[in-house]
Amino acid sequence: MGFGEAVRTVFKKKYATFSGRASRSEYWFSFLFVMLVECVLFGVVVAFGAMDYTTTGELSGAAAGAVGVLIVFFLAIIIPMISVNVRRFHDRNMSGWWYLGFAVLNMIPYVGIISSIAMFVLMALKGTSGDNRFGPDPLRGSASAEVFA
Repeated sequence: MGFGEAVRTVFKKKYATFSGRASRSEYWFSFLFVMLVECVLFGVVVAFGAMDYTTTGELSGAAAGAVGVLIVFFLAIIIPMISVNVRRFHDRNMSGWWYLGFAVLNMIPYVGIISSIAMFVLMALKGTSGDNRFGPDPLRGSASAEVFA
């Protein structure tokens, strides 16, 4: 699965789909897309707002607009990012409820660092080969199945 296909799948086709499985490429390409958009939006906020904020104590109109767009973007990606995380856990043959456990652990000081590393490793590991209790292998039948095998 390529970058464009992964972004379309996560943010359009499977926006709120919590069942099934997500391949590593689907997860990591959607994560990369979110990080790139966030970097651009933060750059706009800093470029247009940092100078005015330091001199007047208020954000400029452009920076305030960029902050608004950033907030709307965060709200728009919450559901698809949770769903792709749950489907990624399913690909590892783990219940999606593990995601809630990691989210709670991430809120605890110092434990959150270890929890984040553990979740990063789980998301990077290969999914179960073949069918599992959450559905068919997302790589089966595709040309990229042999690459990740």
